[in-house]
Amino acid sequence: MSIQLFDMTGKVVLITGGSRGLGLEMAKGFARAGADIVIASRKLDACEAAAREIEALGRRALPIATHVGKWATLEALVETAWSHFGKIDVLINNAGMSPVAPSIVETSEALFDKVIEVNLKGPFRLAALLGTRMAAGEGGSIINISSTGAIRPQPHSAPYAAAKAGLNAITTAFAFEYGPKVRVNCIMAGPFETDIAKAWSDEEKAAYTIKSGSALRRLGKPDEIVAAALFLASDGAAYTTGTMVRVDGGLP
Repeated sequence: MSIQLFDMTGKVVLITGGSRGLGLEMAKGFARAGADIVIASRKLDACEAAAREIEALGRRALPIATHVGKWATLEALVETAWSHFGKIDVLINNAGMSPVAPSIVETSEALFDKVIEVNLKGPFRLAALLGTRMAAGEGGSIINISSTGAIRPQPHSAPYAAAKAGLNAITTAFAFEYGPKVRVNCIMAGPFETDIAKAWSDEEKAAYTIKSGSALRRLGKPDEIVAAALFLASDGAAYTTGTMVRVDGGLP
C-alpha cells in the first residue's frame, strides 16, 4: 500500500530551479517514482542537461528557460508546459536566492527587490496561474520550498527571511483559495550541502553545525528532501494541506 501511495506514474511535475541542487534531486526523485518532469530555470543549457538526466531514468522531460522573478514570463512557462503535457499535476516552487548584505542599512534597493521577486513574487504568481488551472480541472498539489530562515531570521539575510516568511503565509492562503481540489503545502528546508556549502571545508561545516545547534549535527544531503516532497505530492498526503513541514536536521 505504501508503495502505491507514493507512485507518481502518469503525473507531470513542474519544478522551478530544477537544474541543480535540491531542485534537481527532487526532479530525479519524482522521475524515479514514475513522473514526467518540467524543468524550469534561468539557463537553458542547465535545464537541458538536467532533462537528459531525467530521460536517462526512462521519463519524459521538458526543459524551459525561465526567470521566475519576472512576472510577465510565467504565463508563457505555464502555457508551454501545459500545452506540451496536457496538464500539470504538481508544482514545486523551488527556485530561490539568498545573497547576503554587510548589514541591514547597507542592503540596496536592487538587492531587496531581486530577493523578493525570486523568492516570493514569482512563486505567488506561478502558484496562482497553475492553481487556477488545477482547480478547474482534476486538481493537484503545490509545494513551496521555504526555509527555516523564515523563523530564524538573521540581519545579513533579512530580505530573504522576509520573503520566505511571506511564502509560508501564502501557502496557507492558497490552500484555502484552491481547496478542496488543490492541496498547497510548504517544506521549510534547513541547511543543505548545495552549491554554496560544497565550497566549505570540513572544519567550516563542523563549525556551522555546532553553531546552529541542530540535533543531527550535520548538513543535509540534497536527496534527503525528496521523501518529504514525494509525500506532500502523493495520495499519502490526501488530508494534508496548508501546512509547513520542517526538514532541517532538528534545528532548535
